[in-house]
Amino acid sequence: MRRGWPIGLFVVLTVAMTWPQARSIATEATPHQDVYFNMWRLEWFAHAMATHPAHLFDTNIFFPETDTLALSDAMLVEGSVAAPFAWIGIRPVLLHNLLLLGAIAFSGAAMFALARYLTGSRAAGIVAGIVFAFAPYRFEHIMHMEMQWTMWMPLAFLALHRTLDTGKMKYGLATGLCTALQMLSSIYYGIFLVALIALAAVLLIVPDRRVGFKEAVKPLVVGAVLAMLVSAAYARPYMRVHERTGDRPMSDVEQFSARPSSYLSATPNNWLYGGRKGRGAGLERRLFPGTIALLLATAGVLLVPPSRRVIVYLILLVAAFEMSLGFDSYLYTFLYQHVTVFRGLRALARLGAFVLMFVAVLAAYGYRILVEGRGPAARLAVLAAVGLLMLVEYHVTLDLVPYPNQPPPIYRVLAQLPRGVVIEFPVPPLGSLPGDDAEYVYMSTFHWFPLANGYSGVYPASYLARLEHLHEFPSVTSLNQLRADNVRYVIVHKGAYSESLRSRIETELALAGMAGLGSFSDGGGVATLYRMP
Repeated sequence: MRRGWPIGLFVVLTVAMTWPQARSIATEATPHQDVYFNMWRLEWFAHAMATHPAHLFDTNIFFPETDTLALSDAMLVEGSVAAPFAWIGIRPVLLHNLLLLGAIAFSGAAMFALARYLTGSRAAGIVAGIVFAFAPYRFEHIMHMEMQWTMWMPLAFLALHRTLDTGKMKYGLATGLCTALQMLSSIYYGIFLVALIALAAVLLIVPDRRVGFKEAVKPLVVGAVLAMLVSAAYARPYMRVHERTGDRPMSDVEQFSARPSSYLSATPNNWLYGGRKGRGAGLERRLFPGTIALLLATAGVLLVPPSRRVIVYLILLVAAFEMSLGFDSYLYTFLYQHVTVFRGLRALARLGAFVLMFVAVLAAYGYRILVEGRGPAARLAVLAAVGLLMLVEYHVTLDLVPYPNQPPPIYRVLAQLPRGVVIEFPVPPLGSLPGDDAEYVYMSTFHWFPLANGYSGVYPASYLARLEHLHEFPSVTSLNQLRADNVRYVIVHKGAYSESLRSRIETELALAGMAGLGSFSDGGGVATLYRMP
């Protein structure tokens, strides 16, 4: 129980920093389409593992495509944690929020463990945990479930240090296991972690180990093999998808790479640093670690007596920062040209999570030097003051909206019908993806029929071709496309169309022989359900 207090502390801090999320934890979440997608992925994992686990990656969306779970991050760890709770009936919104907030708390506790081991100070660990758990980067990605699962990163570095300090096989295996778990939690972070922890091992293996060279290398090699085997098995469906979809466009990489100025920008909802500067920074580019964290990290570099570990973490910080700049980076450009997996990444600014982690480590060293030589009462007062100021600095105002835990009537009716392919209208224009597809995808969890719509990080060519044929629905071309896709049920959300267009759609579909099965509430308006002849 005594060892678990950091987790309890960061649970309390997470509740406070994300308030009022805890008050409506079972019904509300951040207003973003990815929340629908998060819930669908968690529910799909539970559904697939209970019905056809061998076809986990062949989801019900983008019908008739295969390996569709590999079009985005599959979140296998998150799904594994959530599945038992989904099976016993925990509602989707509550389950989503528990995994999201829990990931923030556990990330802070994991950062505490790393910083405490490096500095020997529990207070320094608390400071580092606050930086890692609540800096603006965390709230920039509050809608991205996989971006919150960062606890394996500091734990992997902690295991690396323990391996070099003891030479024990269990710590080498723990290094590989944490790296593999990070890959299975978030592919972006997993790939970045492999590159950066390998660099850290090279930098630390000679000057920082406390055991013989062979004694340190052997467990690390075994851990690396473990991580590679897990990652290779996980990569198979992604490799099949990559053959069909190709590399990320260079324009996407440029759009979602960091700029040096990104590390001075906070989220718009940060009370202190938001404002116009936060709004103008652009998506993925709000990476400011915080003023106090930077001051403490600077103290950790300049005021601490020369330390191999401080120098190594400073080098790692510079490497992560430089690589986050995308094609303006020498490191990323080299990796893009020579390592295939890096050509499948789009948002290099997500390396900001590692910049934040390394800043947190250096801030822990800086905090330790700040309180060194002071009495217990003075140290407690400094911790309280620094911790409170950081929490105030990181404070945000979260917007929340309700999400459905139960199927609206039209989906309850659909679930009672014979199984068949479903499509929902309106579909998004090609230049305005994703439209309402994320909501359609989530609503499919209430019937699990094959769905011609879809939502993901990458869109398959077949879906883009389908949208091109459907943009003038209910034209003859669009109806022919539905027949080619073996669509059996069509849902038309009336609120998305003008009255004249609704009348035209009803007339055209009747002439095409489509049977109207009735109009029902879709949760926000009225939708009509049709059956194809």
